[in-house]
Amino acid sequence: MIEERWAELVSLDDVVLLEGFHALKHALRFGAAVPLVVTSDPAGLARLAADLAPDLGVVDAVPVSAEVLRRLVPRPHPTGVAALALRPQPVDNVPRSAPTVVLENPRNLGNIGAVVRLAAGFGASGVLTTGDVDPWHPTVVRGAAGLHFATSVARTSLDALPPGPVFALDPEGVSIHDVTFPDDAVLVFGSERHGVTDDAKGIATCTVAIPMRPQVSSFNLATSVGMALFHWQGRSSFRQ
Repeated sequence: MIEERWAELVSLDDVVLLEGFHALKHALRFGAAVPLVVTSDPAGLARLAADLAPDLGVVDAVPVSAEVLRRLVPRPHPTGVAALALRPQPVDNVPRSAPTVVLENPRNLGNIGAVVRLAAGFGASGVLTTGDVDPWHPTVVRGAAGLHFATSVARTSLDALPPGPVFALDPEGVSIHDVTFPDDAVLVFGSERHGVTDDAKGIATCTVAIPMRPQVSSFNLATSVGMALFHWQGRSSFRQ
């Protein structure tokens, strides 16, 4: 019965797999609709909830055997927890009090997940991606530890960016130390290999460089995003 219910939910377009307790914790904490939780270790789940997320109270889950969990989830998480959540619908024209991060045609799913996690931690308004990679891919959600629900995550195009001054991160730009990112900034980061495109530079209010030691090729994408958001937060009136 539980396997039939799981299969029924998985067949829906807006259902997201949450792997492990931390992903479930974050999803519930930020208001996700989670129609089904399963665990092969009910006592362990209760301990994790009590120790790491007492704000959530008791987490309702259907007990299943380890064998059933392996049939439901390709790679069962060590915590023995898996859940299915409903992907929220994007909301347009919401006033923003923090920058939006734009990833131009990113290719590495783990990097996208790490960026979502950073955006959630810094309180960014959202993460938008261009290109054909789904930012809600299961590997991305896994890398973000369920924090997609703590910010806005969607695909877009360069001609549909939210309003606000656009800052393209590029090694040939002005030093980030000489720039202040306003709260409605749109921060555009290029792909891991090629950087921002000429199209992105063409719409940018300003191109900005993060100073780097000579002969070092580049920073990791997520690291660059983290440094830019830290720079914004340090000079902004925004505080956590």
